[in-house]
Amino acid sequence: MNALATDQLPVVVIGAGPVGLAAAARLVERGIEPLVLEAGPSAGTAVREWAHVRLFSPWSEITDPAAEKLLAPTGWTRPDGSAYPTGGDWAEQYLQPLADLLDDKIRYGATVVGVARAGRDRIVDSGRDEQPFAVHIATADGRGERIGARAVIDASGTWSTPGPMGADGLPALGEKSAAGRISYRVPDLGDPAVRARYAGKRTAVVGSGASAFTALAQLADLAEDEPGTHAVWILRRGITGSTFGGGEADQLPARGALGLRAKAAVEAGHAGTVTGFRTQAVERDGDRLVLVDEDGRRLDPVDEVIVLTGFRPDLTFLSEIRLGLDERLQAPTALAPLIDPNVHSCGTVYPHGVNELSHPEQGVYLVGMKSYGRAPTFLALTGYEQVRSVTAAIAGDRVAAERVELTLPETGVCGGAGLFDEPDAAQNNEGGGCCAAPTALQTGLGAPASSGGC
Repeated sequence: MNALATDQLPVVVIGAGPVGLAAAARLVERGIEPLVLEAGPSAGTAVREWAHVRLFSPWSEITDPAAEKLLAPTGWTRPDGSAYPTGGDWAEQYLQPLADLLDDKIRYGATVVGVARAGRDRIVDSGRDEQPFAVHIATADGRGERIGARAVIDASGTWSTPGPMGADGLPALGEKSAAGRISYRVPDLGDPAVRARYAGKRTAVVGSGASAFTALAQLADLAEDEPGTHAVWILRRGITGSTFGGGEADQLPARGALGLRAKAAVEAGHAGTVTGFRTQAVERDGDRLVLVDEDGRRLDPVDEVIVLTGFRPDLTFLSEIRLGLDERLQAPTALAPLIDPNVHSCGTVYPHGVNELSHPEQGVYLVGMKSYGRAPTFLALTGYEQVRSVTAAIAGDRVAAERVELTLPETGVCGGAGLFDEPDAAQNNEGGGCCAAPTALQTGLGAPASSGGC
């Protein structure tokens, strides 16, 4: 296929979540045809799975400027900018209207199962860059299709691949067989069936970020109404002044308040803590589960386990694409040093765009949460800035692509998850509020953030 014909193909965007839809809006703004492929039945499928969770960012910080511009002629207006929506509000009041406007530029029930250069596996060099991309999908009715694309923007996120309980990054021994009593999501205790699952029960919460804070706070509320309800918070490190986030010093006040709620749950006795515990195995004790540490320590039996240890990217369908990924974070090589949670919190990540997101394979980009690999510090506005830069590059506007239009402040969450594994370093951050005042707007994705607390 010649270059002219390739330019007539759409840019395929994988995922109709916040960043994927923003990418589509940016492409439309530049007169480029997008085709958004969404595995689920509606916009924001992943967001709807945590519809009950309230974001720690207000409306003013979670909508994309290009999307707002596209929506304006329809009479859409952004909700009160100071209000904090739930995931359900975000999906229904912003993502779905945007998707409805994009209309036939989105295909639902289309699961991407492979991306490659047309007629070239990853080994072949000859003529590679001149070939369009071949995007293979599986449809809801089981059929397979092959779609040509001039470029591919993968905004599929990481929601489908939560981290396991095992401290070594693999499922703990017995974890899979105990799956019926293990959840990898913040429970919706407003659902009577879910509420009954945890009411009057002893539940282990494994994880140390915003999702864990949310689960602890919700279980504490349940304990007020349902005697016998108790949480056990499992931490791989010790308790320090930074364990509960930035508190009142957090530049995202709602996130700071969430950490304080988790702290209150512990202080009120609704949640106990187990520190320095690295889960190696899950054993049965009748109908209950016993968690076993790598040094052989065994905890008292629990009825349920909620594992909130972060997320990781699904790279399986990109196996024929030449990606340049950091060997630790599974993020683009140039981006990884900027987001390494051993060094950075959310606010110390430098603004970045197409230069940091490019791969050896020209024309393919991982954006949004997927671009951060296993790093837990992704923020929503970061994703919007990424797709602004990437779509400018696809349009041939390198000046706009390389221009920085977003600066992120430091926050009350200091250091990264890896740093906190070192007792001395953790003690140095005991105050929790050591970061600088903000210099620009910052936003986050709420409680579904992974274990780093951003």
